[in-house]
Amino acid sequence: MAENLITLGILFLIAYVLGRLARRVGLPAIPVYMVVGLLASPHTHAFPLDFEAADVQLIAVFGLLLLLFSLGLEFDQEEFFGSFNRLLISGGSYVAINLGAGIAFGFWVGWGTREALIIAGMTATSSSAIVTKLLIELRRLTNDETPMILGVTVIEDIFIAIYLAIVSAALSHATGFWPIALRLVIDFVFIVVMFSIARWGGRIVSRLLQTKDDELFTVLFFGLAVVFGGIGELIGVTDAIGAFLIGVVLGATRYHGRIERVTVPLRDIFAAFFFLNFGLDLDIAKFPQVTWVVIAAVVLTMLLNFGASQLIAWLNKLDFTAGVNTYVILQNRGEFVLILATLAVGAGLDARLSPFAGLYVLIMAILGPLMAANSDRFNAWLRRSRQKRAAKRAVKRPPAGSQVDGEITNSRHPQLDPAIEAAMESDARKQPDDL
Repeated sequence: MAENLITLGILFLIAYVLGRLARRVGLPAIPVYMVVGLLASPHTHAFPLDFEAADVQLIAVFGLLLLLFSLGLEFDQEEFFGSFNRLLISGGSYVAINLGAGIAFGFWVGWGTREALIIAGMTATSSSAIVTKLLIELRRLTNDETPMILGVTVIEDIFIAIYLAIVSAALSHATGFWPIALRLVIDFVFIVVMFSIARWGGRIVSRLLQTKDDELFTVLFFGLAVVFGGIGELIGVTDAIGAFLIGVVLGATRYHGRIERVTVPLRDIFAAFFFLNFGLDLDIAKFPQVTWVVIAAVVLTMLLNFGASQLIAWLNKLDFTAGVNTYVILQNRGEFVLILATLAVGAGLDARLSPFAGLYVLIMAILGPLMAANSDRFNAWLRRSRQKRAAKRAVKRPPAGSQVDGEITNSRHPQLDPAIEAAMESDARKQPDDL
């Protein structure tokens, strides 16, 4: 026990040092914890440490539960139900574009049908934790595009709950149409019931939570998160969604602020265990097997997100700059990818999904915050590129109303085509001097 405690303490001290360095360049904590776990992994031998993922597995589960519990706690029901149509169009378009391309990409990889379902989920949604943290740290909560970004994350949260229910049914050992259909019905009934309680039962739940003792209050909500995580696992929607749904319910009570105040420190420390644990399970020697697939996934994600972000900005009547700001924030990928990878490993799917998820999250969780922190420069570069392209198109067209060889052009640009100018100069040289 002493050796394990010292080892774990050293890992967290290393995470602290690397985290301080990462903060200076605008990186979030998620890739830092994963890198520390990867370096301390028994597969890597970068440190003289002997520590297995199984040693912190239960604590890592608590981290996963509190991550999703906190996500549910921050779910804005009033925003969701009050602007349902607008959110559904914006967020639904964003998720549909990424999910559709992700499914095609998953089948293109050729690892299997269920593996394609996992890969599609990994590429479909952004990391709500990283998105929220970036908006706060970059002081963009008052930006024009921020309500739209938060609306998209709300739709993504709903999508995650539904998608995990579908994935858990697909990964179960049930065979045949009716057993799988029955499981999906049970999953959706559970989700609908929990959302209904959150929507209309907030006052009743508030009465059940009455206590002035902060210690007992913390024990109560932590126990509820763990219990509903177990219920979710039992009925097949996964422990993460069980915790998310009880978070949605408790977030609808008048104790929302109090729960959030005591949840955040617990979430941060237990989430560190979750990401550290995932890094401990990674084998860096397997990264070459998935390097080109990950690079293709990163390029696909960045290209699709740019188009999807400009689309939802246009749908919300925002300009190109707002679309770019949306793009650099929403392209982050994080905890949901790792949750899907954990489910895939537990279900015995293709072993390459784990290193794929790890490398994909590492790259996206580094690129995304760096681009978000430098979005002003990125916007300026894009504007210059657009202006240069427009100038080149203008040079290739003659001005409107100009007469060339007896014909009047219809171009609106003020400059003649260079080839036309050269021909006119040649004709002029051929004329007599007195003319």
